[in-house]
Amino acid sequence: MNTTPPQTGQPRAAAWVASAGTEGGPLSAKQDRDRAAFGHLSVALGCLGPLLVWLRYRDRGPFTAQEAKEALNFSVPPTLLVVLFLLLGALPVIGPILAILGALTWVAMSCYGVMGAANVSKGRPFRYPFNLRVLR
Repeated sequence: MNTTPPQTGQPRAAAWVASAGTEGGPLSAKQDRDRAAFGHLSVALGCLGPLLVWLRYRDRGPFTAQEAKEALNFSVPPTLLVVLFLLLGALPVIGPILAILGALTWVAMSCYGVMGAANVSKGRPFRYPFNLRVLR
């Protein structure tokens, strides 16, 4: 006898993406906060994560657009630093030190992303302490 629970349809991640409604439709307040939090959490992927969130949801939720842009502006310089440190990590003498600095930069960037997501999920805007704000 099969004791596994019946499948209810889409996987959780697909259901979350599909819950945004129709393509191009506005996001509800909760969806807007959730997507904004995801924009901050995606800082762990470098500048590519916030860029994808901003491009996908910028016209659908004002809070998401604002917060994904903030996360994108913050993530560009540290991402470039991480890439530079990891490339220079191949140098013979100082390479391991630079690789560790790259990893620490990524950890700090990820921690700030988690702090941003925590604030944004409560409906409060988050401002990173060090941000160039190139996109306005």
